Amino acid sequence: MISVILATHNRRRLLAETLEALARQDRPGDQFEVIVVDNASTDGTSAMVAELTRRPFPAIRLLHEERPGKSHAVNRAVAAARGRILACTDDDVVPDPAWLRAFDEAMAETGADFAVGRIRPRWETPPPPWVSPRLYGVLAVPDNGPHRFEIGPGLNEHAMPIGANMAVRADVVRRIGGWRADLGKLRQTLRSGEDHEFYLRMLRAGMRGVYEPRASVAHFVPAERLRRAYFLRWLHDNGRTVSMIEREFPTTSRYLLGVPGYLWRQAASELARLGRALAGRQAAERFASLTRLLWFVGYVRGAWQGR
Repeated sequence: MISVILATHNRRRLLAETLEALARQDRPGDQFEVIVVDNASTDGTSAMVAELTRRPFPAIRLLHEERPGKSHAVNRAVAAARGRILACTDDDVVPDPAWLRAFDEAMAETGADFAVGRIRPRWETPPPPWVSPRLYGVLAVPDNGPHRFEIGPGLNEHAMPIGANMAVRADVVRRIGGWRADLGKLRQTLRSGEDHEFYLRMLRAGMRGVYEPRASVAHFVPAERLRRAYFLRWLHDNGRTVSMIEREFPTTSRYLLGVPGYLWRQAASELARLGRALAGRQAAERFASLTRLLWFVGYVRGAWQGR
């Protein structure tokens, strides 16, 4: 069995679209269940999901988690899941009909411990011209291309699994533990890092993964996130979070003023790139470089405050 894990908070309309898409799934080799964890919603989410649990397909289980934070909700679902594979997505995502089948086949064919799927943006409004693909990671819509490839220690590590579209074997989670509750989405904040830290624990344990482009989803991007202030705040806060993760999972032995040397070089490169973008009046490149520099500032602040 495959267990689909969905944490939700006050997104009744979007969640209904996600569940309808799951009802249209091609049947994978195994049966599947859908576990929805209501993280203290106040918009009638539980009543809507309870109504859907009466349908024969797919099998939907409704759980509740009152502690605020996505990591708490995901871990609640993991503890209750019956599947050998845990397929994670979000309450604002529409999976393609072949989503589960693609994960099932890719992991069976490769023996992978985890899998990463393709994510396409579903824009509420057209993105402004200063939003470039370099910034798509902020919006949780990374696209790693049309071809399958392996992921492992030192091998395509850029293809990090994120909660909008990933799958992992249940025995992997039992071995390394679940998602850290001091990281991850929390209401009224832009806190992140739970998927990053979980991924690094998998790599440290020797797990290997696969990127499967056929496991594709469309991720809703609300208009409110297409503001410069959102990108600036998210990247600064993410830089601070990554600096905290770096202390537990060091990426190098060479540091300058408590910051990895390669990050100083990357910052210098971005500064030069910003200069060229300013000279060429390239709005998208200019903003992308500015935000990457702000990420570095957040990283430095976090590194120095943590010393």
